[in-house]
Amino acid sequence: MSADTDLIKLYSARILGLAADIPHVGRLDHPDATVTRRSPLCGSTVTVDVVVKDGKLAEMGQDVKACALGQAAAAVSGAAAIGTTLPQIETARDQLKAMLKGKGPVPDAPFDGFEVLTPAVDYKNRHASILLTIEALAEAMQQSQTEGVVQAR
Repeated sequence: MSADTDLIKLYSARILGLAADIPHVGRLDHPDATVTRRSPLCGSTVTVDVVVKDGKLAEMGQDVKACALGQAAAAVSGAAAIGTTLPQIETARDQLKAMLKGKGPVPDAPFDGFEVLTPAVDYKNRHASILLTIEALAEAMQQSQTEGVVQAR
């Protein structure tokens, strides 16, 4: 009975609500960078498009084909990311990884919404799906900065 209770906590109404209301769904017409990440374990896939202005995320689009936990993580990322910088996104990614390993607190604001995913700490097979969007977002931001440096030369 304990395992059933844990699964119910894992798929809470809040997680399912986030999964049903992901912000910035869809692709951008003219992104500065696009990254697709896939979790080989479960097949979840996320594609993130970004537009960066003055070092901050100005626009994002995301195509999310993931489990409810991956979708909830995409919702948290999407709600928090606009206006943030690459270092903030990298910090959130690293903090989320530490949180999922049980070795760190919830990520700092504005990414503190990841708190909803703390019940997933015990489900290592779900971690890759949860990390997809924030990892793709960090990689796309990195690419946009690299492209900007190349174009500026």
